[in-house]
Amino acid sequence: MRAKLIVTGVSIAALLGAAACTTTDPYRSGTQRNNTGTGIIAGALGGALLGYLTNTSNSEEGRKNALIGAGIGALGGAAVGQYMDRQQRALEAELSGTGVGVARQGDNLVLRMPSDVTFATNQSNIDSRFLATLDDVARVLQQYDQSMVDVIGHTDSSGGDAINQPLSERRASSVAGYLIDRGVLRERLYVAGNSARNPIADNGTPQGRAQNRRVEILIRPFRG
Repeated sequence: MRAKLIVTGVSIAALLGAAACTTTDPYRSGTQRNNTGTGIIAGALGGALLGYLTNTSNSEEGRKNALIGAGIGALGGAAVGQYMDRQQRALEAELSGTGVGVARQGDNLVLRMPSDVTFATNQSNIDSRFLATLDDVARVLQQYDQSMVDVIGHTDSSGGDAINQPLSERRASSVAGYLIDRGVLRERLYVAGNSARNPIADNGTPQGRAQNRRVEILIRPFRG
C-alpha cells in the first residue's frame, strides 16, 4: 500500500522540481473571487477515498478503460497542447487571487493548494471559505473532461510519518470527495497521501514548512 501511495501515474515530485523554474504566474489582474462558503462540507468518504477510483480495475490502465467506457475521447497530436492551453487559461481566470497556484509542465498542469487557505491546523475538513474555490476548480474540470486528475496530499516534516501519512491522505480525500460531489467523474481520479516525502521548500524554516503543507492536483491530458 505504501508503495502505491508514493508512486502516481506521473511523478509529481519531478514535475514540481521543474516547476520551480517554469511556474506559470496564476495571479492575473481581475476581480477577486468571493470565497464565502457554500455550507456544503465534503469528507464523508474520509480516508477511505484512496487509490484509483475506477469501478473496473485498481490501476492506471483501469482508469483509462473506465474513461473510454464513460464516453470520454482521447486526445492526440497537436490537440493535446491546445486543449491544455485552454484549460490552463480557464483555471487561471477562475483561481486568480485565491492563493492557489497554477503550474504548467509540458502538457500537464499542477494546482498547488496551501493548507493555510484550505484546512485548519491539523484538520482534514475543508475550510468553508475555500469551498467556492473548489467549486471553480470542479467547474473547469467538468468543462475539460478529457483529462485525468491526481489529488495528492503533502505535509511538512513535523510530527513524524505516523501522524503525517494519514493526515496527508485525509486531506487529499477531502478535496477529491468534494470534487466528486460537485460532479467530477470519479473514474478520472487517483488519490494518495505522500506525508513529508516530497518537500518543495526547506522544512528547517517556518516559511518552508508552510509551503510544504499542501494538496496538489495534477491534471494530465487523457491520451487513451
